[in-house]
Formats: sequence, structure tokens, C-alpha cells
Amino acid sequence: MKPSTLLFATVAGLCHAQSTFTPLRPPALPLAVKSPYMSTWQQAGSDLGNGGYLAGEWPTFWQGQVTGWTGFIRVDNVTYTWLGASNQNGLYVNQTNYEYTSTKSVFTMNAGSLVDLTITFLSSVTPDDLMRSSLPYSYMNLDISSADGSDHNVQIYTDISAEWVSGDHTADAQWSYGTIDESTTPELWGPASSATWPASEPAKTYGTQTAYAAPTSVAHPFEPIHGQGQGYRPTHFLASNPPHPTSTPDIPTNPQTGGIAYHQVYRQQQLNFSETNQQANWGYWYYATENTADLTHQSGADVDVRGQFLGNGYLADTQDTDFRAINNDYPVFGFAVNLGSVGTSSSSTLFQLSLHQDYCVQFEGASGIETIPCLWKSYFDSDTAALEYFYNDYETGSSIASAFDAQISTDSLAAGGQNYLSLTSLAARQAFGALEFTNTPEMPYVFLKEISSDGNIQTVDVMFPFHPIAVYLNATILRYMLDPLFINQEAGNWPYQFSIHDLGSSFPNATGHNDGSGRQSLRIHDRYGILMNRTDEMQPLEECGDMIIMTLAYAQRTNDNAYLAQHYDILKQWNEYLIEEALIPANQISTDDFAGALANQTNLALKGIIGIEAMAQIANRTGHAEDGANYTKIAHDYIRLWQIYGINYNATYPHAELNYGNSSSYVLLYNLYSDAELGLELVPQTVYNMQSKFYPTVFNEYGVPLDTRHTYTKNDWEIFCAAIASTSTKDEFTSVIAKWLNQTPTNLAFTDLYETISGE
Repeated sequence: MKPSTLLFATVAGLCHAQSTFTPLRPPALPLAVKSPYMSTWQQAGSDLGNGGYLAGEWPTFWQGQVTGWTGFIRVDNVTYTWLGASNQNGLYVNQTNYEYTSTKSVFTMNAGSLVDLTITFLSSVTPDDLMRSSLPYSYMNLDISSADGSDHNVQIYTDISAEWVSGDHTADAQWSYGTIDESTTPELWGPASSATWPASEPAKTYGTQTAYAAPTSVAHPFEPIHGQGQGYRPTHFLASNPPHPTSTPDIPTNPQTGGIAYHQVYRQQQLNFSETNQQANWGYWYYATENTADLTHQSGADVDVRGQFLGNGYLADTQDTDFRAINNDYPVFGFAVNLGSVGTSSSSTLFQLSLHQDYCVQFEGASGIETIPCLWKSYFDSDTAALEYFYNDYETGSSIASAFDAQISTDSLAAGGQNYLSLTSLAARQAFGALEFTNTPEMPYVFLKEISSDGNIQTVDVMFPFHPIAVYLNATILRYMLDPLFINQEAGNWPYQFSIHDLGSSFPNATGHNDGSGRQSLRIHDRYGILMNRTDEMQPLEECGDMIIMTLAYAQRTNDNAYLAQHYDILKQWNEYLIEEALIPANQISTDDFAGALANQTNLALKGIIGIEAMAQIANRTGHAEDGANYTKIAHDYIRLWQIYGINYNATYPHAELNYGNSSSYVLLYNLYSDAELGLELVPQTVYNMQSKFYPTVFNEYGVPLDTRHTYTKNDWEIFCAAIASTSTKDEFTSVIAKWLNQTPTNLAFTDLYETISGE
């Protein structure tokens, strides 16, 4: 493998000029990011990326393995690569700019200074629209026009490879080609069911066990796969400058036009609810475009299909029927479109990529383990019906996306300025890209994958840093995420008094932990290659506080007090645990499990105490005034003592300590955010002011360390701190994180955990 610096220099040379990046250059550029399994990026960071150019490097799945995606443009019989890294063509477009919004990645290029290309990748975020959220689909639109004022003869080509269908590249793939020309209308549904006020009955107890083992630390064994696939293998057709015909070819026309043309490709042996290298082993992928007279198609070995276009400017309208392993002569599925004479008026061509699974999740609910359908199945009776609807929905979908982009832009600029917008506009699509919308419109479940650390499903302390975007955009989404956690535990499937950590060790299997294990016992190697036993990972204070805080955050914004009443008994049970344990926390891990277990954690205690005050509000909202008065008294007593135990008042800049009495330590006091978010006014303003004055004294090059044990940090927690800080401290947080995001050598998607000195 070539050194990254050499790779960058080579690609920059092929692109002939340096691209600009707006608002900054992310470590990986989002291309098709819509769900845990539709998550393809263009690596940019210098660790292994090419600096942010669409041509010259293969797009990859979030974990790093190639998801083959190719694009050529032929201008006056000379072919340029604009997407991917096929070594069959060594002439690249010149990328001049890249810009991202909350839903779009837009690349501006020119081919030989003859034609201009604008390539727009659109992955919608539709928090108010269950139907448009239900199917993982993404668009790629090409706008092409003359750059020099002259007319040019233009053909375009694109393909995807079978690498999209499974992370096991020795698995056999199967495929087909077809068209659909029907008028599809989604089935209409009424609103989702609402919580109803429960009848008065004796309080229930759902779990009683309290004993748990605190691991010394938790290693997350994620190992990125660095570009395995097409980019690293020989082919039998290699040309830095392939031959080009000297005259315009006679390009055939498509005799059967109308509707949508598509390639379907899938893993031949469907393994439901199974992953290899984090990619799904089930479901059907579709690559689609308009079925016009100028369209040709072909499936077959990559070198054959691409070679056909490179040599002729069109495809053969043939199908390879030799179904085989993904890595056996890498089958690809191509389209070519003859645009003919292109002048200064823009010519547009739209492609759509979608993943169709019938069932999305296994879930242990009140009646045992159920297979939960993907939500899109409620709206459409077939894959192709959904395919056609969403393809034809592009104009409306693009308009909705632009409105969403404008909302994020306007609100982010008002809240935190341009640096903050640089972060939020990159984070929004990625956050929603961790979600799977399932079940039915009458009772939707939204499941979250804990991406890149453990692969758990419905991890409470990963939902917690997600939840602010939910309550900002549509708080009901948070309810759809909380529901499976309540259903599972209220059915008696978790034997502990405190809240569960997650609903399953491996997404998409929300099969619970009814043996109380918390997580399966696994023998794994940590990131340093050390063999260790992974047993349960219980975070009692963390998860109880998170569940109470998130449930109240939802109810405050929707005024859904019936939901609080419906779950009052289990919320009260978790709160009783907080009353016993929050003020003086036992030795345990928090959400920052990688940092290790520790007793008397100041920040963790604060979460528990805020949770108690949040429960007081829940009690008052549900007619439990006596409970409310008791809980708020306890919370105020605790917060008074917490200020004595956990704050170093003797420092030049007083601040919260990592753990009680550790005067040489400090911590990002991010759990203070919940007091402000919920409007509790439990914590005195002097604590907010104190922390705001302290943080600027401990910034490293790229941020404030999580605590004094390490130099790494988490930018979600930094932003929690920024949100409740003075304007100057807030601006310092956002500017430094934006600088890190623009400069980090990391080449994978926007991470939350990074080093504040090196930026890795």
C-alpha cells in the first residue's frame, strides 16, 4: 500500500487543480447515508483518504470496506473518471469544489475544461414524515453543461458493484434487470397511536436485583477495514490513457422506453438479521434511472462492463447470468446515457440507490421474540412500487431537503455561528443514518445502532447524545425509540431494579437480556490485540438517569403526560435506585466506559441528582404531588452536598473534579446540560459560570480533554458544555472542534472520540 502522502499527491496531480471545500473538508464525505446499512462515504483524511476528491478513490462503507461505485463521462470521444478508482481509465475530471449541507454533498467538476459537471448526492432527513423516513434510499443527480460555450458530444456512465450486498465477499450474489412503468401511490395511514392514561391500580415492581460487577474498563474492538476490495487487486485491463475512438460512435437507442429501469442485486443466500463486517447479509439492492431511448445497460465483470463503455461510449444491453461470488470477477451493474450534443443549457440525469428488506429487526417484546417488519412495507406492496415512487418523488424530496437544510442553517447560525453550522450540517444526516424505522405507522418503532464501537441496538447512553436532535426536530421520534425499551422491561424481561443498558448485543437483534447478562459473554481481542472476556456492561446510574431525563424531555415538548403516567411505575423504580445510589456513586462505569470504572464520579453523580429532580417533575405532571415534593427535596439536598464534595474551590479557576476529593483533577461537566435542557433550575447559576470560566484554561490544540486521566475527548460532550457556557466559551468550543474536523488526519466518518493534541 502506498503511503498516504504519496497517494494524495498522485490524486491531486490527476485532478490537475486543488478543490475548495465548503464549509470545511470533513474526514469523510457523506455520499449515500440513510441507514445503518446504507452508509457510504468518500474517505478524505490523510490517514488513508485522498484529500476529498470524488475521482481517484473508491467510496467505502462506514467501516472502510469498498462499496464499488463508478462514474465516467465521455466528451467528444475522450473519457474522464468522475467517481471511483477504476484503473481502466487514468484521465480524471478536475474537481473544483465540494460543499455539504445537512442532506446533500455537492461536487463541482469540469472535464477537460470542455464541460462542467455538478454531482449532487442527496440523502434526505425527514423527521416529520414516517413514509419518507421508512426506506433507505439515496439519490445521485448529474447536471452537465458546456464550459467553453461550444456544443460537445457527451455520454455518461455509472455502475455499482456487488460489494454493496454483503461484507462477505466470498458469498454468491445474484442479480437481474428490469423496468417498471406504473403509477404508485403509498397507502395512507392515520396518526400513530397515543398513550392513554392508565387506570388506577397498585404500583408494579419490574426488577429487584441490584448487584453488578464493574469492569475495570471496556475495550471496543472495532477495527476499520482499510479499503479492501476493488482498489487493491490486479485486473486484466489496465490503461493510464485508454484508447479513444477517433470518430463519434453509432450509439444504439433503447426500443422499450418509459418508466424506471433498474438493476437488482442481492446476496443469493439471504441470512436475515445477520451481518458480516457490519454490512447486512439480507435485503435487495436496486440501482435505478429513467428508462429513456438514450439509455443502455449491462451487467458483468467490472473490466468487461466498464471496458465496453470506455471502448464504445455505450453498453451492450446484455445480462451476465453467471451468478457468482462477489469477489469473483467482481460483477457490476451499469447504466450509460447518451446525452448527445450538450451546450450551455444544463442536462440532468438522476440515479437512485435503495435497499429493500422485508423485516428489519428481531425484538423481544411483551409476547416474546418477534420479527418486526420494515416500516416501508406498510406503504408499498412491492419493492418496485416503492422504488418507482421514490424515484419519481425526487423533485418533491429535493425541495423538502432544501427546506430542511435551510432550517438547520438558520437555526445553527443563530445559535452558534458558522463554526457551529459546520458541525450540525455534517452531523444531522449521520445521526439519522444510525436509525431504522420499523413496524407499522400505527405503532412505529425506531431502532438505533451503536455504530463503530460495539454494534449494540437501542443503547440507552448512545440514545442520550442523540436525543437533542430528536427533541429539536420532532420529539415523537424519541418516543418511538423509548417505546421498545419500556415494552421490553415492563414485560419482565430484565431482572434488575436499574435500567437496562441496551436491547441486544448485536444490531439488528433486539432480543434483550432476560438472563440479566447485560451483554453476551464474548472472548474478543481489544484494540491492542489483548485477549479479554467481554461480560455484561451495566451502567446503573447512567442508564436510570438517561431514561428519566429523556422521557421527561419528550413529554415536556409534546405535553404527553399520559405517556409519563403509563410508565410511572418503572420510572419511579429507577428513581428509587437513584435516590439510594446517586449522591455517593459506587465504583462503576459511565457512558465513557473506555475510560474505566471509578467511584464517586462527580459528573455521574450530577446526572443521577438531575434525574431525581426530573422525576419530581414527572410526579407533578401525573398527579403524584406527594412524590413530587419528596423527590425535589431530596434533589435539592443532594445538589447542596454535591457542591461540597465535587468542586475544587481552592484552584485559581474553581471547577468540578473528576471524582470527589481529587483536587488535581477536572472533568467535562457535560451532565449539567440536562438541568438547562429540562428547565429544572436545580443547579445554581454559579456552577454554570464557574465551569464556563474554567474550560478556556485547559484547551489543547483540538479541544478540552474528557478528564485528567487522558488527552482524548468526546465532541458530543464538548458541545453539551458549549451549549450552557458563556458566548466566548461556546465560541471557543465550536471553533476548535470545527478546526479539528477540518484538519484531523482521520479518514472515516465524523467521530465523537478523538485526541485533543494530535487530532487522531
